[in-house]
Amino acid sequence: MTTLDRIKVIAKKKGWSSLQSLALKAGIGANSIYRWDKQTPSTASLKKVAKVLHVSVNDLLGESSPAETVKRIDLADDIPLAYNGKAVPEKYLDIIRNLMDSDFKEGKKGGKFN
Repeated sequence: MTTLDRIKVIAKKKGWSSLQSLALKAGIGANSIYRWDKQTPSTASLKKVAKVLHVSVNDLLGESSPAETVKRIDLADDIPLAYNGKAVPEKYLDIIRNLMDSDFKEGKKGGKFN
């Protein structure tokens, strides 16, 4: 599997509808990622894409062990979440964040929710 293939798979799992929008969010050219099937991406560009996808560069290169691929995602961050293959609208993310905030304020800290 190529780097481009891995990025496509990861991006789809993370709810990105296009690699162009992912590239723009990462601050690289809109079609840059598509060119990575024929040319080697720069380390700087890989780091930017990995940051947006909340994965490591090693994940994008296929060099991670299973233990390295588990990452915590903070819902307080601006991250794309998906449900049934569609991006979760911001209004629903706000509801989820508010529910989480209220549980934490009630003392349900440490990820132990009832």
